[in-house]
Amino acid sequence: MKPTAFLQGRTALVTGASGGIGAAVARRLHERGAVVILAARSADKLAALAAELGPRAHALTLDVADEKAVRAAFETIRERFGGVDVLVNNAGFGRFEPALAAPHDSFRAMMDVNYFAAVQCTREALPHMLQRGSGAIVNVASIAGKFATAKSSGYSATKHALLGFTNALRQELHGTGVHVMAVNPGPVSTSFFDIADPEGGYVSNVRWMMVTPEQVADAVVDGLARRKAEVNVPGWLGAAVRVGQLLPIGLVGAFSAKFLKLK
Repeated sequence: MKPTAFLQGRTALVTGASGGIGAAVARRLHERGAVVILAARSADKLAALAAELGPRAHALTLDVADEKAVRAAFETIRERFGGVDVLVNNAGFGRFEPALAAPHDSFRAMMDVNYFAAVQCTREALPHMLQRGSGAIVNVASIAGKFATAKSSGYSATKHALLGFTNALRQELHGTGVHVMAVNPGPVSTSFFDIADPEGGYVSNVRWMMVTPEQVADAVVDGLARRKAEVNVPGWLGAAVRVGQLLPIGLVGAFSAKFLKLK
């Protein structure tokens, strides 16, 4: 594949890069000439991916929910690479549980990883981008952040928060040269569901609409090249959500309560 001009030689940090969407995005960015920093908690998986990609890939063992560790990681990145030119906030997880049955700690843990970690990484990366007058922040949210369904109250709330942050940040950075993009996947065939849906019932119900991590990664790179504000994967699911948002909320709520209890 031909390198995308913007990515050639740029430093890209991908969180949650040990597998799934994060690993697929890292591969696509690397193919297009970026220096890729792979961040996640699994040192072994990161080392294997870095070895697969070659000398322009660097493993960084990091728990994004650890604020002190994130600050230290970005200090190391600034010393070694000068800063981050492309930030992909992909780290995240979900648990599908009824709101009343879910432990409070479950809500907090998802918010720490899915939202607060993205905010901190963005705030750490932005000064370098603003100084250069260029850069890109990609926040991997979810269709669930635009349309919540039963048993996803905690998870959907984190993605709603991330989309709100992304949309406000895009306005703040207008004219600075820093591109801000939200990526909203529907169900993706990854290990995400090992935690979210351990019994496999939801996966069985939505398998027909699942996309691959590579499809999401292709959408990310295409969105960067086209400087899109938002991409939905698959596109038809994003379109369906937009139609639903035009209808009375009571009607949509009644429909989803009756027909969309897939978890």
